[in-house]
Amino acid sequence: MNRVRATRLIGSSFGLVFVQANAGALPEPVSIPLRVLAVAAFLFLGLFNRRPAPEAATAPAPRFGGRYWLVAAAEVVGIAAGLAVINKAFHTPTATVGWIAFVVGVHFFGLATAWSRPQLRVLGGSMAACGAIGMTLAFLGAPAAAVSTVAGILPGVFLFASVWWSSRPQPS
Repeated sequence: MNRVRATRLIGSSFGLVFVQANAGALPEPVSIPLRVLAVAAFLFLGLFNRRPAPEAATAPAPRFGGRYWLVAAAEVVGIAAGLAVINKAFHTPTATVGWIAFVVGVHFFGLATAWSRPQLRVLGGSMAACGAIGMTLAFLGAPAAAVSTVAGILPGVFLFASVWWSSRPQPS
């Protein structure tokens, strides 16, 4: 598997995780079709997508080297530290999904630099904004379904959309 396919698989896998982990907060008539659509998107974008990357001729391939692992480690530490504070100091467990989305979004800024892919900043900013809004909703006492939709499902959709966008044919 080449690096471009690996990044698509990773992106669509996390899109699937975000949707599956948060769809349970929604009523079953909404959550079940949403979960099925997420699995279909994962299969289509992550496993069966054999299209070459349109930018493959001009952009460097993403490298899973030291800079990548530094960004990933910072993400893990950031998530763990934030979850401890949210749960132990603020006692607002519904805000955890927002924190995770925020940190994952911020990590895309590091990846954009490490991989020389500035377009990842759009995904990062979108996910971080969803996370910040989700945390705000949670701290204001909004229903779990609203928080999960804004901070969990929407970032999952953004991840799927980013994988799709990166693999669409470029107009000539």
